[in-house]
Amino acid sequence: VDMTNLVKFREGFKNEFKAKEGFSLTYTHFVLYALVQALKEFPTVNASIDGDNIVLKKNINLGCAVAVPGNGLVVPVIKGADNLNITGIARALNDLVEKARSKKLTMDDLSGGTYTFTNNGSFGVIAATPVILQPQVGIFCVGTIKKTPVVTSDNAIAIRDIMYSTHTYDHRLIDGEVGSKFLKHVTNTLENMDPSNLF
Repeated sequence: VDMTNLVKFREGFKNEFKAKEGFSLTYTHFVLYALVQALKEFPTVNASIDGDNIVLKKNINLGCAVAVPGNGLVVPVIKGADNLNITGIARALNDLVEKARSKKLTMDDLSGGTYTFTNNGSFGVIAATPVILQPQVGIFCVGTIKKTPVVTSDNAIAIRDIMYSTHTYDHRLIDGEVGSKFLKHVTNTLENMDPSNLF
């Protein structure tokens, strides 16, 4: 994913955001927003398998892996993420991260997820393929954003901020076409959004 435009926007906006909200604006907030848009477009990715039954979920409840020092990873859930704007998603995630790091998460905070996001980039990893958190049917992973030389559409070489992303999905429900279109939808949203209109 070419994150160059989002990197430039965040650099110019992060101080204003932190002064207003009291916490930092991260790239995870943009990825979660893009995931919600894709899950709305591809509801089977926001489903689960129960025996021989496919269960389509009414709400988008995003599980977000959080590293807790000395305690490994936990996956608290942003409930009703489809009803939140990007600031609402950022606030909900910040609240859950604070609770996770102070060991105050409840079972309700950790249950009900319909799709999971994990950020291996926070550990300096370029790409990873995480395992699905069943009974969910998909998990999305991003690596670190790295300045990379790329060939542009007019055959020039430019330095761009590139982020690898992977989408692991359950082939019992999601075939390669839907899985790939979902991943492309997230990519297109991140590369083409006008972030100044989101806040």
